[in-house]
Amino acid sequence: QVQLVESGGGLVQAGGSLGLSCAASGSIVSINVMYWYRQAPGKQRELVASISSGGTINYAGSVTGRFTISRDHAKNTMYLQMNSLKPEDTAVYICNAEILSTAGWYGYWGQGTQVTVSS
Repeated sequence: QVQLVESGGGLVQAGGSLGLSCAASGSIVSINVMYWYRQAPGKQRELVASISSGGTINYAGSVTGRFTISRDHAKNTMYLQMNSLKPEDTAVYICNAEILSTAGWYGYWGQGTQVTVSS
């Protein structure tokens, strides 16, 4: 069994910072690309950032320069440091990863963590 668990969400004022974590656990052999998505009420799920096993990083234009994605291969954990937060960043942040386990390659989703930015 493979699980992704996010942590670190919360309530912050505009201009503030938050850090999120996404920890993968289970019978993991390898992790390819890891993603952060977000979904605001009434809106479609949006890709925020991604990081490959080789370190290639991509950001959505709306977060470039404010968010930083990283990962710790030894801990099977991905991070998202969010600075200069805006009310429009309010959403449930969800991690996704392409993981090779004893069952084969599958995409896995976390349960999400709420980020609320007050104005």
